Amino acid sequence: MSRTIDYGNLMHDAMRSLIRRVLLDVADNGLPGAHHFFITFDTSHPDAELADWLSDRYPGEMTVVMQHWYDNLEVGEDGFAITLNFGDAPEPLYIPYDAIRTFVDPSVEFGLRFEQQEEDAADTASRKVQDLPQTEAEELEVEEAPEKAAEIVSLDSFRKT
Repeated sequence: MSRTIDYGNLMHDAMRSLIRRVLLDVADNGLPGAHHFFITFDTSHPDAELADWLSDRYPGEMTVVMQHWYDNLEVGEDGFAITLNFGDAPEPLYIPYDAIRTFVDPSVEFGLRFEQQEEDAADTASRKVQDLPQTEAEELEVEEAPEKAAEIVSLDSFRKT
């Protein structure tokens, strides 16, 4: 049995650690200058906590903005809690780091995107086929995605000039 290095998960862990460190700094010192965050997360994640009306309105994913008004930011090992304003109604949220799909700070053109795990994508594709009427499902041909070659990402595209 050969052992391999799981670079994808290692990279995701490093990116989540970066988000945690940024949020720890914001919790201690506030948002500096024009910095603000758009955070998209999976609302169906088993450890995500949000009001029922928010999970009903956003059953798959939701993007929150952390900018002018936020309160009670508590940063933990596995996720963070924050109170945000939704139409003049403060709502507490708990967002696990592994529920985060994107983390963007547009003030400095910085962004991270977490790709879905292969088994999650396969489950989703399977559910989509099962949801189709029988005749359409029979006609739909599901092909396995070819294995992707390594992709090198340059951080220069995120830097301000």
